[in-house]
Amino acid sequence: MEMLLSTKGTTICLFFFVLSLAAAIEIPLSVSQLPTITEQSHTQVAYPFDEDFTIKCEARGNPQPTFNWTKDGKPFDLSSDPRIVTSNNSGTFVIQNRGIINNFQGKYRCFASNLLGTAMSEEIELIVPSVPKFPKEKIEPLDVEHGDSVILHCNPPKGIPPLHIYWMNIDLQHIPQDERVSMSLKGDLYFANVEESDSRSDYCCFAAFPRLRTIVQKMPMTLKVSRLKHANDSGSPNAAVTKANFIKERKPKLLIPPESAGSSSSVTVIKGGVLLLECIAEGLPTPHLSWVKVTGNMPKDEPETENFGKILKIDQVTAADEGTYQCTASNPVGRARHEFHVHVEEPPQWLKKPEGGVYSVGANLVLLCEAIGNPEPSIQWKLNGMPIDGRTFRGRVSTREISLTNLQLQDSAVFQCEATNKHGTILASANINVLNIAPLILTPDGENYATVVGYSAFLHCDIFASPAADVRWTKDDSIEPLSAFHYELYKNGTLEIRDTKKEDSGSYACWAANSVGKRAITANLDIRDATKLVVTPKNPRVLKSHSILLKCQAEYDSHLKHSFKLSWRKDGGELPVNSTEGGRIILDRDTLFISSVLLEDQGVYKCVASTALDTAEAEAQLIVLDVPDPPEDLQLSENQNRSVRLSWKAGASHNSPVNESIIEFEENRWEPETWQELIRVPGNDTTALLPLAPYVNYQFRVVSVNAVGRSQPSKPSLRYATPPAAPDKNPENIRVEASEPNEMVMKWEPLKPMERNGPGLEYKVSWRQRGVETDWNEELVKKHSLSVKNVPTFVPYEIKVQAVNNLGSGPEPNITIGYSGEDVPDAAPAGVSVEVLNSTLVEVFWVGIPRDRVRGHLRGYKVNWWKTRSMLDGKRHHPEKHFLTFVGERNYGMIPGLEPFSEFRLTVSAFTSRGDGPESSPVVFKTPEGVPEQPRFLRILNFDKDSVTLSWGLPKKANGHLTGYILQYQIINETHEVGAVSNVSVANHSALSWHLAGLSPSTKYKFYIKACTAKGCGKAATEEGLTLAQGTYAGIYEGISTQGWFIGLMCAIALLTLLLLTVCFVRRNKGGKYSVKEKEDLHPDPEAQSIKDEIFGEYSDSDEKPLKGSLQSLNGDIKATGSADSLVDYGEGEHGMFNEDGSFIGAYSGSKEKGSVESTGSSTATFPLHA
Repeated sequence: MEMLLSTKGTTICLFFFVLSLAAAIEIPLSVSQLPTITEQSHTQVAYPFDEDFTIKCEARGNPQPTFNWTKDGKPFDLSSDPRIVTSNNSGTFVIQNRGIINNFQGKYRCFASNLLGTAMSEEIELIVPSVPKFPKEKIEPLDVEHGDSVILHCNPPKGIPPLHIYWMNIDLQHIPQDERVSMSLKGDLYFANVEESDSRSDYCCFAAFPRLRTIVQKMPMTLKVSRLKHANDSGSPNAAVTKANFIKERKPKLLIPPESAGSSSSVTVIKGGVLLLECIAEGLPTPHLSWVKVTGNMPKDEPETENFGKILKIDQVTAADEGTYQCTASNPVGRARHEFHVHVEEPPQWLKKPEGGVYSVGANLVLLCEAIGNPEPSIQWKLNGMPIDGRTFRGRVSTREISLTNLQLQDSAVFQCEATNKHGTILASANINVLNIAPLILTPDGENYATVVGYSAFLHCDIFASPAADVRWTKDDSIEPLSAFHYELYKNGTLEIRDTKKEDSGSYACWAANSVGKRAITANLDIRDATKLVVTPKNPRVLKSHSILLKCQAEYDSHLKHSFKLSWRKDGGELPVNSTEGGRIILDRDTLFISSVLLEDQGVYKCVASTALDTAEAEAQLIVLDVPDPPEDLQLSENQNRSVRLSWKAGASHNSPVNESIIEFEENRWEPETWQELIRVPGNDTTALLPLAPYVNYQFRVVSVNAVGRSQPSKPSLRYATPPAAPDKNPENIRVEASEPNEMVMKWEPLKPMERNGPGLEYKVSWRQRGVETDWNEELVKKHSLSVKNVPTFVPYEIKVQAVNNLGSGPEPNITIGYSGEDVPDAAPAGVSVEVLNSTLVEVFWVGIPRDRVRGHLRGYKVNWWKTRSMLDGKRHHPEKHFLTFVGERNYGMIPGLEPFSEFRLTVSAFTSRGDGPESSPVVFKTPEGVPEQPRFLRILNFDKDSVTLSWGLPKKANGHLTGYILQYQIINETHEVGAVSNVSVANHSALSWHLAGLSPSTKYKFYIKACTAKGCGKAATEEGLTLAQGTYAGIYEGISTQGWFIGLMCAIALLTLLLLTVCFVRRNKGGKYSVKEKEDLHPDPEAQSIKDEIFGEYSDSDEKPLKGSLQSLNGDIKATGSADSLVDYGEGEHGMFNEDGSFIGAYSGSKEKGSVESTGSSTATFPLHA
């Protein structure tokens, strides 16, 4: 197909068409030529409701043809009747429907003539139908007897086919028809035998002529059917008397074809038409009609019949349908037959038609004309519409051929060939134009063509010439004809340039020449860039209900911008540009967005780009993923007591294969309407053998699972009930629990409902004391526990629990060992001793109590201790007990967090789940001195350019006799560089201040103060300060220190500082959890560094309250150990827990000593300087 877009005189040709190269070029009208009939009417019906009737005949030629008509083979003058209207230069005429127009009926033929010859049309038949009417007649009533045959004749009037005949009553209700009563092809109504119910006075025949829009009715007919008085009253030789009625029975007799036609008849049918063979018979009982083909086979195994088997119908008749057909009418009395000899004939058809053409002077001509038909058609040649006279015609004429040699200009003529038999006439015309002219190039000069890279370009050069012209193409300034492999020149002059490239652009020339002359035209060709498309993503897979965005990226030549168009298609169908489905699918030029993707959105989406020169396509296949459809058609088979086979049909997987199928069950006895998983099978399986439990009324369903998720469950299967059986298993997790010493409570996990296997489930409990030769004690219970009283304390028993139901007992149960109720131990540990490790830590040893004195499961040992007095001041303390528990068979343990330089007492007791046993006799031990705690504060009281006066507080706890203080100082600066540390020993343990001289002016120092005992020195308190500059001391000191505002400011700062320290102290010394690790960092204790792998227990006071009055020493001493023991090395307890790094997690809480002040740590004092 070729598409031309013309813009401003430039013709742009789209060359993605299929060019028909075999079509002959028509002779230009500017060249003298014979007439050719271009349009004509065929059979025409002059309907009475039409206003006029047009008989068409149009022709072309040069000179302009003139027209003549014949009617029924005689000249017909169009001006002979004023109702005929003609047109100039046309053979068409119109007959106006006025008055009687029957005289116009006939067969017309049109002749178009000019100086070169005459063209003739086929015959045009005009039919002028009359209005069909039934004659007015009086139809006598028809009296017949029961069982007679009757024919009601319609005799419809003639009219234009098709004709439809109906038999109805006066109320326009159809007369019922069947095998007994039926209508023939001619419209008559046949009764094989009449019944009294056939009597009526309104049998009406209606004839409908659809093309004439007419329905006519025959006068009503009356049929009276009377009952036969006696069989002898009938003169029929076939009469017989039945047992019940006097009715005439007779063998069949054919009414169509009538008996007068004999036993056979001939039928002729046109090939391709419809064959209708009809047999209608009368008789009593009603005859049955059947058909066979005597010669050959029926065209079908079951021939098509109509009208209750009375008509044999064959559509599209072929020569194979020719032969003898037989119809047989039969009833119990006899039968009748008729044979139809069918002959298939056909109207004329062309084998070879004469072909016209353009011939040059001196050429030879041969025209062939052959036709077939049945009967064989006759052939008649005509020249310019007139029969050829062989005497005057210079060529040779035979039935099938005309030949002429050495053609001359005057031999131009129209030759006609007519083939005729009794079924019709066909006409073929051949225009023989003998011409001698120079080439005419019909394509305009200077045409502009364009195509895209890679496509073919077609440059046209339509030429008419006689003799034929020699055509060649050249490019640009070259005179050499184009001959490269990608050029092809067609016979009609068109040049094809295949697989074009940019360098094919340029100017081309077409040259045509023959013996009479030559011509040339030029054409320009532009090569554009091809359009390219890419759709992303290429083949997306998206979950149902998610969204997808398809983008179409296009590249095209800038010259084609205005003609560029983009569209989307799905599965070949166009998608509208505007939003669809309420905005769910949105198209915006190069994007396609689908939200809430549905399964029906799956398909191939194609982006189509078109320009004036090319079309490009890119596609993406959208695959929608979803959970599978639920399985269907669940079937049960292979029914057994403990199994059944379930089969199903898998639902659609929706592009994600089924990984597995989950088979669930529901039973209506224990947990009705609750579905539980039974088994899982691989995804490609659609059958499974299901293991079943007894005494369950099952129904099953299947859920399919793919990568997207689970399908909806299938519809449930039919129910399947398994018979009851004895239990398959016994209870599990048998144990003994007791709250009293002389009691034993046996408990177990009851069987699940699906494990009962039958009705009447109970548990048979058996027990006896282990190691004692005695019979089993047995008891049958329905619950899942049994309590036994008055048993010895903590004695082992052998226990069995067996499941029992109405159908029997479960398997022999296993024996479980359990103990009767526990009591508290009745003995105290012996040999208790204490080893003091350092000032805060001791190790306790003891000898465990005998096994028979435990009276239960030994849970462990509890160590209790309390402080009795301080070794520093000798004061007695109110005993507050603390304890640590050590689990299991232990005989030693570590007691941390003791106060240094104190006296303690300690006891040990064993305990069971029932409680603690008696305590051992108290053991007294003392802790040695420890290092002091940090001094409460360090302050700078006075300062000068080279000296400073320092003041400090007593340590929070001395933990022994103070021996003095160590004062240290060093230079610091803003770059975090520090100088060497200088030490000053203060031997007076009562001193709380010191004047330090020999300092550098205008230098920042950091000062440290530590308290010391015989055990060593504790942690330092720190302070920072800046000495004065050279020569500024007097001015600063006297100018500022004597000012009232300065004194007031210093007092306010001191008061606020004291208040802040008090608040911090109170908050830190409240009861609760404390970070022991932090204090451990503040109070390193070198004495505790060597203690490793010791075990600490659980720490608490006697009434399980936080320890009071011991926070300072205990916390400080524990941290001083710097213990790195692991958690597993310490005892278990409510507070005494340790992190894995060895830090103590628990909190030892209590009241602070009165007057104690919490250290504020390091602070910085900024000294004012004069500029």
